[in-house]
Amino acid sequence: MGIHENKLSNSSVRLKYVKLGYHYMVSNATYVCLLPLIIALPHLFHDQFLHIFHHHDLITPSSLIALMIFLATLYFVLRPRRVYLLDFACFKPQPELMCSGETFIRQSKLADCFSEEALGFQKKILEKSGYGPKTYAAETLLEVPMKPSIAAARKEVEMVMVGAIDQLLAKTGVNVKDIGILVVNSSMFNPIPSLSAMVVNRYKLRGNILSYNLGGMGCSAGLIAIDLAQRLLQDAANSHALVVSTESMTLNYYRGNNRSMLISNCLFRLGAAAILLTNRLSDRRRAKYQLRHTVRTHKGSDDKSYECVFQQEDEEAQKVGITLSKDLLSVAGEAIKTNITMLGPLVLPISEKLLFLANLIGRKVLKMKMKQYVPDFKTAFEHICIHAGGRGVLDELEKNLGLTQWFMEPSRMTLYRFGNTSSSCLWYELAYSEAKGRVKKGDRIWQIGFGSGFKCNSAVWVALRTVDPRTEKGNPWMDEIDEFPVHVPEVSPILI
Repeated sequence: MGIHENKLSNSSVRLKYVKLGYHYMVSNATYVCLLPLIIALPHLFHDQFLHIFHHHDLITPSSLIALMIFLATLYFVLRPRRVYLLDFACFKPQPELMCSGETFIRQSKLADCFSEEALGFQKKILEKSGYGPKTYAAETLLEVPMKPSIAAARKEVEMVMVGAIDQLLAKTGVNVKDIGILVVNSSMFNPIPSLSAMVVNRYKLRGNILSYNLGGMGCSAGLIAIDLAQRLLQDAANSHALVVSTESMTLNYYRGNNRSMLISNCLFRLGAAAILLTNRLSDRRRAKYQLRHTVRTHKGSDDKSYECVFQQEDEEAQKVGITLSKDLLSVAGEAIKTNITMLGPLVLPISEKLLFLANLIGRKVLKMKMKQYVPDFKTAFEHICIHAGGRGVLDELEKNLGLTQWFMEPSRMTLYRFGNTSSSCLWYELAYSEAKGRVKKGDRIWQIGFGSGFKCNSAVWVALRTVDPRTEKGNPWMDEIDEFPVHVPEVSPILI
């Protein structure tokens, strides 16, 4: 038995190195093929240049040089401006806002609006959620009795947004008058004046700022905000863009007994992130990341996708809530598949593209019976941040993309420690990798988020420097990072 296991082990090791050799050979094939041509070029044109200079015909070389200078200038003028991420900050609420499973169920009972069956259902959801005992909830939802109001909701979002922005400005030292673009996203709370106006008023931002407020766009709106800021920066000279991602549950706590609407009560938690982007080349040396790609996918033309996350009144008491349909996982799967199909050609090494193409030809053209080849995205990225929308989605993505526990760790630990904070989740996940000291210069980071609509969006970043956690300020993980990762049981019974 031991000899057999040894043989299997040796075969696995050999197969691993064969695969690595294949990836290396194919990925560098372009350079291998071009090298002889580069070496031969001087010899090919040696006689022609000698002939030109021998006859003192300087018009041709001068014209060539002028043309090269003109084309180089044209390239630098017309190419899209590069977008850099100076830094980001995630808000960490005060300890008194912690909401364990026991606290949540106790508050639900005291709200006196749920049946025993509804309370039992919420308890089961929390037990399987993958949440730890230290996630945070809005202050109003922890009061007895609860007193939701627009004033309370404003107070909530102002606390989290200002907390994140203050940290960010302290970390970067950027003058608020240098911020020319502002994008704020919050799906469910969109007051008048808007949240973007709240930020402008609070920080006295300049009068000609390009401000945008994204509402109703779900948990993937944070990456939509990044994409919008990137597009605006490519048309603006020497500017900074502030992106703020948050969500509010104060006015969106469902008080009925419809099961599909109770799920959002259990899952959403308190949090916010602020991100500062720039297109200034002079800022590159102190920036953390460069934005390489954004890929957006919208499946809203399909009725099932459009209706799988839907705000409406319930049939029993006409109370407003957000319905999460049973089709959510399958809809999310299709949206993610479409998004990564678009992303793959941009980021995957040539070796993976060839394997995918060979598999496609085998299945579609030659009608061979074989499984669809799923590209190995671990060859394209050193870090993957998946929206911590729920344990089930993370399990499916881990399985379908063949990801290891190491790649899943930031998402799972964010779900455990902070819960689903909607569009800001991705930044808590990147902050986790930074706090662990994992982000090195040249590392590639993939953020993927999904939400109502149904939408799936991706952003790809490259680290411009190694992030030293010892010098990081305002990271929400730093004072407890040594406690992670933790084991998260399949079921965490709530004792109440």
